Amino acid sequence: MAQTQQGLLDGIRVLDLTRVLAGPYCTMVLGDLGADIIKVEEPNKGDDTRQWGPPFLKNGLSAYFISANRNKRSLTLDLRSESGRKVLRELIQKSDVLVENFKTGTLERMGLAYEELKKLRSDLIYCTITGFGHTGPYKSLPGYDFITQAMGGLMSITGAEDGEPVRVGVAIVDLLAGQNACNAITAALFARERHKTGQRIDISLFDSQLAALTYVASNYLITGNLPKRFGNAHPNIVPYQTFQANDGYLAFASGNDLQWNRFCTEVDRLEWTTNQRFSTNPQRVANRAELISILDALFLTKSVEDWLKICEAATVPAAPINTVAKAFQHPQVEAREMVVEAALPGGEVINLVASPLKITPQETRMRYPPPLLGQHTEEILQELLGYDLEQIARLKQANVT
Repeated sequence: MAQTQQGLLDGIRVLDLTRVLAGPYCTMVLGDLGADIIKVEEPNKGDDTRQWGPPFLKNGLSAYFISANRNKRSLTLDLRSESGRKVLRELIQKSDVLVENFKTGTLERMGLAYEELKKLRSDLIYCTITGFGHTGPYKSLPGYDFITQAMGGLMSITGAEDGEPVRVGVAIVDLLAGQNACNAITAALFARERHKTGQRIDISLFDSQLAALTYVASNYLITGNLPKRFGNAHPNIVPYQTFQANDGYLAFASGNDLQWNRFCTEVDRLEWTTNQRFSTNPQRVANRAELISILDALFLTKSVEDWLKICEAATVPAAPINTVAKAFQHPQVEAREMVVEAALPGGEVINLVASPLKITPQETRMRYPPPLLGQHTEEILQELLGYDLEQIARLKQANVT
């Protein structure tokens, strides 16, 4: 068994019935915080992402699966069988949280609805993550990050102004929904300490994506004006975008008038600070096209490195457009310990992205590397339910585990 490290959620047990990304990301964060995560997977198949590759490692785990499944123990269980559901009900009595992301109504049809399960444990926190939630005309549809980005308006504001709509480069809606679920679960655990009651949490990808539109949504709801794509520019701040230098691109973020004035001073363009078209941010937004044309010509006169030095001197945020490789080579990555080494089942040692949660003194730790399918089945059944080897063997023989 992996070495344990007490965390903020030490003593909390989570039954994780999720797969793919939103749910597994949620439970991974809870596991990083010290909760005991029991990942319940279909026998002989497991989480869909176990097959999402290449790349695959020597022990067969896919890089995709590894990205969202550390700090978990894997238990195989056939929930379509009565014997499998019996084992799950026993585990629920010894767990604090259940997280699932089946299509709406799936667990209810199995007799595993919240109203039934809270009879087994009255203070159970029951969290569902679905595409569209448990209410509304779309409640029965499956949820996919890409589809939600399209339906929820995110793609309509992403991409070049005169180009096609573009999805965000990672499954950002899945991750947002996972974080929202994690936030709700930790809040429910806090409330349970005070009121001794469970909670029914209903998280949807669609809701999460709409909420993430934040100021873009607010702009629309207040004015009725349809948001449009600005490429790498900002709808409310100018200049705040990428510019081409004579040897590459950089991101430039003049977030307020003080930064703008300092930049103009550094590049000897003081007239821009008094010009009524450019002196304040609202004026710069109104005269965006004219100002950006001037800045485009200016940035082409120097290298990226030159501009970074100028911006640093002016204390204006700027950065090169790094590849993923360069991002992970940045000294800040090492300083923040954002890459962690993990020894996987089978002995292969790999690097993983570490938890971004920096908490002192109970820091997040890698207690369990991403598991093989069913790796901890015997361990969990013995430890939590007191099953003997003969009982476990019968379940295995019947394809229940």
